[in-house]
Formats: sequence, structure tokens, C-alpha cells
Amino acid sequence: MIYPLLLCGGAGTRLWPLSRKSYPKQFAKFTGDTSLFQASVLRLSGAGFGAPLIVTGADYRFVVTEQLAAIEKAALTTLIEPEARNTAPAVLAGALALEAQNDGADTLMLVAPSDHVIEDAQRFRDAIAAAVPTAQAGRLVTFGIRPTRPETGYGWLALSQELEADFAPEAQPLEGFVEKPDAATAQTLMEGGKHLWNAGIFLFTTRALITAFEKHAPQMLETTRQAVAQADQDLHFTRLAPDPWATLEDDSIDYAIMEKVDNLSVVPYSGDWSDLGSWEAVWRDGEKDAQGVVTTPGATALECHNTLLRAEDPRQQLVGIGLEDIIAIAMPDAVLVAHRDHTQGVKQAVSMLKAQGMAQADTLPRDYRPWGWFESLVVGNRFQVKRIVVHPGAALSLQSHHHRAEHWIVVEGTAQVTVDDEVKLISENQSVYVPLGAVHRMENPGKMPMVLIEVQTGSYLGEDDIIRYEDVYARGQGAKG
Repeated sequence: MIYPLLLCGGAGTRLWPLSRKSYPKQFAKFTGDTSLFQASVLRLSGAGFGAPLIVTGADYRFVVTEQLAAIEKAALTTLIEPEARNTAPAVLAGALALEAQNDGADTLMLVAPSDHVIEDAQRFRDAIAAAVPTAQAGRLVTFGIRPTRPETGYGWLALSQELEADFAPEAQPLEGFVEKPDAATAQTLMEGGKHLWNAGIFLFTTRALITAFEKHAPQMLETTRQAVAQADQDLHFTRLAPDPWATLEDDSIDYAIMEKVDNLSVVPYSGDWSDLGSWEAVWRDGEKDAQGVVTTPGATALECHNTLLRAEDPRQQLVGIGLEDIIAIAMPDAVLVAHRDHTQGVKQAVSMLKAQGMAQADTLPRDYRPWGWFESLVVGNRFQVKRIVVHPGAALSLQSHHHRAEHWIVVEGTAQVTVDDEVKLISENQSVYVPLGAVHRMENPGKMPMVLIEVQTGSYLGEDDIIRYEDVYARGQGAKG
């Protein structure tokens, strides 16, 4: 049995404005009906795979739960990092948690980012199966992608011999790592036939990995053990202890372990793969017309070539005329227009927006909560209008506000509303008024999503103006929603 460990704590700023800190790219839908995270879970499910372990941040824990439920999957455990510490502590914490879950038994664990695109799931599972005997023998196995271009944005893996044109996935010793090369070096590596892209995907037993940490990073092992041993259960989440976690070094699994061990093997993989590291990559992997144009519903191209036009709001119409090698992404609150050769500069642009105090740098207009989501429709002086969607059976916390009153109008479904001592059902086209300071709660008792329009009025409309009395999601005072 192989247990996947999916890493999904990254911010994905290179795909701004669709991917932002509040809702990064692994949870977004780039193609089809599933997010990158959901596709990763499905790809590593079925015969031979156990339930996945998830490592993520506190802000994404309910997004993870909701997206797993949407594809009818459940995690073995979801580890909550107090703060990001790169992949080495995250992978080690997963191995220690899995070992404890299996009563100390040595177990196969597959580590994978949750934001990669691998179209041929069965072909990838075949590559994993080819790596199992080597991993069971105590070696650490990584997976390398056969290069299709002289890519400078990835690290590379060096093989001992040149690959055949139609090679089968088979484990072999890894000669070494190559840092992200310049263009000329990348061209030489690709033409030589003895190098692969480093995908950051690994298979090993928990004992083999822990032994590697004992030898090469003993302090990180000891501190991570403390963070796991002192972890708190929060609903179905495992919160790693913040005090020892805060002292951990920020380090990748490559630097901390993989580049130091002498028992590392690689399985070459020749199928389609992408880490969607930029909008240029999204264009490259997209479904193009005869002119090389990729569009989404709501986007229209006229006399364009090698261009990506993406409109994310059904109310929008994005039209490109006479464009060549252009990326244009339209969101309700932000628009990105870039040449395909300059999409790596998006991360720098996000940093500039942050420095200017622009909320669009980190936050989407739609704010996701464990009970559903809301978005601001209009914001004015002393008032705000929101659309709120509450999942079936979900409930907001019992709460009150110091600085605002609220008017709720149900437009779809039925709401059960508590205002002080009164509890009543509000149907479509009905409304209720929540005075300033009133203790109130909104619930969806139905089987379908409930939608309402909320009008807030008052001197301060921030999400932190909240006194929480009861909450089924165990959030503390001042937490949003």
C-alpha cells in the first residue's frame, strides 16, 4: 500500500491574478471540472493507494476538506503547518505522522506537489509501480521528467547513461543534481540525453527517509518529532505544535537530504507533465486553435496568434484583436496583460502591488469559508453589499458585531435565522434585519446551496469586527466568518 503525501501550502504568485495567497493555484480549476489538488488526489487513488496525507496551512484547511468532499475522498490526516518551512520539514512531518498512524510500521510514502498537471494518470501510476521494488529495498526514489525543451526554470537530474528513445520506466542510480541552468547549458543538457527535469516527486519508505534525516539533518528530525508529538487535534485536523516548528530551518527536501544521500535512485518518466509555473506554461499546455490561441468561455480572439485569453467572471467579455504572443487574464478586480516571454515577471509585479498596499496582491474578490463563500458586490461610505452562499447543512457562527447592522435578503433556498432569542425560517424573496449588537446566526437547513444578499451598514465594516459565541468549526475570537 502506497500512501500519498500531498503538499499544498504554496501561494502560487506566478499565476496571479487567478492564483493568490487567499486561494492559491492548487485549488483553482485550469481545465475541466476539477482543481489541480483534486486531480492530484484522484490520480493517486484506487488500487494500491491508501488515503492521502495532506500538508497545508491553516487558511486552507477547510478548502482542502471541501474539495475532497466534492470528489468523494477523505484524507488519512491533514497536517496544519503553523507557518511555511519549505518541503523538508513538511515531508518529514508527514513521514513521522504516517509512521505513528501505522503503529511504527515501515510504510511506502509517495511525496508529490498538489499543483502539477499529469494528463495520463495510468502511465504515471505505472512509473510509480516500477519504483516500488527499489523503494522497498531501502532506496530513496525520485521521478525525472524527460525534457521537451531547454527549460531554465527547473532543476535537472543527471543520469549515468543516455536514455533510449522509447524507454520503459525503470529505476536506476542517480548521478547527481544540476541547479537551474542558463539557456545554453539547458540546451546542452537536453541534447545530451542523459538529463531529466527534477519534478520534486519521491517514493520511499518512512524508515528510509527518517534514517536519512538521522544521518544528515538530526536537529531537524528532533525538532520535527517534537512538533508532531505535541500536535493538537482540531476537529479532523492535526495542528503541528507551533513552538518547535518556529525553530525549524527553512529548507527544501532536495538540499536537506536528497543531495547528500548515497542511496538515491531515479525513475524516468516520458509522459506529459507540467508544474504550471507560469502563464506561459498554461498557454503551452492549453488546447490551441490553428493560430495557437487558447481561450476560455467569455474570451474572443480576432486575428490573434500564440496568445492566451482567459476571462474568469461569467459577466465579463474579454476581446483580443491582432495580438501575438500575449497573455491576458481578466478577473473582476484585476487584469494581467503580459508578453509570453515576460510571464516570469508576474511574481515581481505582485511584490510591487503588496508594497503599494493593494489588496488585489493577495486576496480574491471571493472569500472562501468552511461554510461556503462570499464576495463583495459594492463597497461605499458606511455600507457594503455582499453575495453569500452557504452550503447545505452548513452554519455560520453565533456572533455579534460592535460597529455594523445587517440586512439579509434570501434569493435562493431557505435560511434558518437566529436573531437574539428568535429563530425563524426565511424563504426566497423574504428578508430579515439584524440590529447592531444583536446575537445572530445564519444556517442552511436545506439540501441545496442557499444564496442571500447582505447589506451591511455602519461605521466599520471589517471582517475582524466579530464576537463569536459558538462555532462548529472551532475558530477563535476575531477569526473571519
